[in-house]
Amino acid sequence: MKRYGYHRTSTREQHLDRGIKEITTYCEQNNLELEKIFTDQQTGKNFNRPRYQVLKEDVLRAGDELIITEVDRLGRNKQETLKELQYYRDNGIRVKILELPTTLMDLSKLDNAMARMLMETINNMLIELYAAMAQAEIEKKEKRQREGIDSKKARGEWDDYGRPAVMPIDEFSEHYQKVVSGEIRPFELMKQLGMSKSTYYRYVKRIKE
Repeated sequence: MKRYGYHRTSTREQHLDRGIKEITTYCEQNNLELEKIFTDQQTGKNFNRPRYQVLKEDVLRAGDELIITEVDRLGRNKQETLKELQYYRDNGIRVKILELPTTLMDLSKLDNAMARMLMETINNMLIELYAAMAQAEIEKKEKRQREGIDSKKARGEWDDYGRPAVMPIDEFSEHYQKVVSGEIRPFELMKQLGMSKSTYYRYVKRIKE
């Protein structure tokens, strides 16, 4: 039996150190030999992560243990995370989750079959709850991002979804009056404002709407 750790952060700006330390400290305090900790700095929305795939497909074997700090370090999509955990159960690989102490217990040492069944049920319920919370958190974050983008677009501060507007629509309208009055031609205004043809006509369309 071999023991491995896995830790993930969503971006390179987030540090892996904390998770690595938690896994290492747990093993040291419990006199457990740790082979290696695999890490990824990538979104938890799916499981197409290079180091995770190596760990799952090429390293872990029946009888091994996988240690993670939190459910969402494995993944943030509830159904996909539960599917991964089921894969490990089916293949005889034990997963320990440090934020869920009940998953750290060795249930095989419980003499009472009913007690083992109850603990397994509790573990499954807790894992599903935490997985649901992780997914809810990422959905809430995405909702806030969408609302922020919609607000910027409504205020004229966002051009072409995701690209900052060249200038506020009111400022463009003032310059555009020169075209309306015949003082200058459209291509001359484009040149003055440093606008592409497509951007210019998007602004014109918004004014006319």
